[in-house]
Amino acid sequence: MTSTYAGIRENRPDTDTFLHLGGTSCDLADKFEKRCLQVADRTFSQGQQCQQINSLATFLTMEDSVLIVHSPQGCAGCVTAANDGYRVGQIHRGIRNPQNAHIIISNLDEQDVILGGEEKLRESIQIAIERHHPKVVFLFASCASGIIGDDIDAVAASEQTADGPVIIPIHCEGFKSNIPGSGFDVAFIALNKYLLKGEQLPTQKGLINLFAPVSISFADQYEMQRVLSDIGLSVNYIPFFSSYEKLRSIPAAEASTAICKVFGDEFMKTLYTDYGVPYAHTVMPIGLRNTDLWFKGIADLVGKGKEADAYIKRERERVLPKIEGIRRRLEGKRVFVCGGTGRSFAAAALIDDFGMKLVGLQTPTYDEDAQFDIRHLTSIHGDFLVDVANMQPYEQVNLVKRLKPDVFIGVPEWTARLGIPTTHVLDVKRPTMGYNGLLYLGEKIAEQIENPGFNVKLSRYANLPYKESWYGKDPFKFIKQQEPDDTALVREVVLT
Repeated sequence: MTSTYAGIRENRPDTDTFLHLGGTSCDLADKFEKRCLQVADRTFSQGQQCQQINSLATFLTMEDSVLIVHSPQGCAGCVTAANDGYRVGQIHRGIRNPQNAHIIISNLDEQDVILGGEEKLRESIQIAIERHHPKVVFLFASCASGIIGDDIDAVAASEQTADGPVIIPIHCEGFKSNIPGSGFDVAFIALNKYLLKGEQLPTQKGLINLFAPVSISFADQYEMQRVLSDIGLSVNYIPFFSSYEKLRSIPAAEASTAICKVFGDEFMKTLYTDYGVPYAHTVMPIGLRNTDLWFKGIADLVGKGKEADAYIKRERERVLPKIEGIRRRLEGKRVFVCGGTGRSFAAAALIDDFGMKLVGLQTPTYDEDAQFDIRHLTSIHGDFLVDVANMQPYEQVNLVKRLKPDVFIGVPEWTARLGIPTTHVLDVKRPTMGYNGLLYLGEKIAEQIENPGFNVKLSRYANLPYKESWYGKDPFKFIKQQEPDDTALVREVVLT
């Protein structure tokens, strides 16, 4: 990661990543396998996420840090939802008076764009240290600071003192990558360079690095720690609700795993290369199959495979009767899934536990990992519709209205206004993962389908911003360089 990978996911060696695709699962998988997918772009884009939000979210909940965003005021507005999750997370962890994340904006204006904004950045660092006395100060670049050429590395070096906090510059300028996940990578590259610094630590037997993004609830953290502790493993849960000391101990772990492969897998490769810490390739533990695979992967890595097998057997005996009860309420229901790259496919695998039918899936990227998941899901559900899109809600609502699923699983803000039952799978307030999360999600999906009144009423009073004529048009019409037969193929699938 540090020597061959600079944090731009489009440029990863030996990796084909596609960002603008639409079609059926079988067709896209066949073309990817034959290496004949075309590089495409959208001539119209709506609501696209940039990598800066993911860099910010990576360290937002650090208890002894300050985040300085070197940008105009509006750039940090994207962390509002993450800060809300941080406050809720504090309450769940027993903190009675939750605090906001420590975020300072340098507030670049028109004059700074002309004359440079480095003095404002220096002033922000001084304010951060005087006000919060942190152990770590994270400096986040922005499109504006990158374009005008402010040298955040030089500023960080000049403000660094022997007895002061560690100052870590992070190059997350939004224009560098079209893949939001790049924001995680550049954050961890900076962490390795400025905090870990290649220092080798004695291995702590049984200590597992568990990388988790801000979108994981406390219930999910507790579930993952419960599962691992039952086979004698202790967890260094990072960087969500983490600390300077926990980050420093990363190289001392016996092994690493992650809850989200998009979040932690690139950094885990670096930990193996630079510090000899092995890692389990991530399967997001949503659903019975994926939870088993995730748990067994890390257990086998540290020589606890037999203990894991026995534990999985006990857990399955406990939850399978309850799953069967939920299955009777959900079997045959048609589902559209939308989420991040890892969570979309994990949630799609989850619905098989309840005998549901996948009809559509929206995911931000398509690469080798996605290809494996698409093939697996197609073997279960047959052909289904795939929309590869970084958000693009105008495509999502078009597809959902055509497909008319019984339930939508994913980020529900747009689809809920179509009157369709929705269940959020990026939920920082409720469980979604592990054996207990599976039961909770199943009950929640069933309840949404059986009681859709809120969404039905919402559809009457909260209109979507699209003309009715849009729903009759090809949902992928704004993806250019598409092969001529794709449109006809997609139309045949979504209209039958």
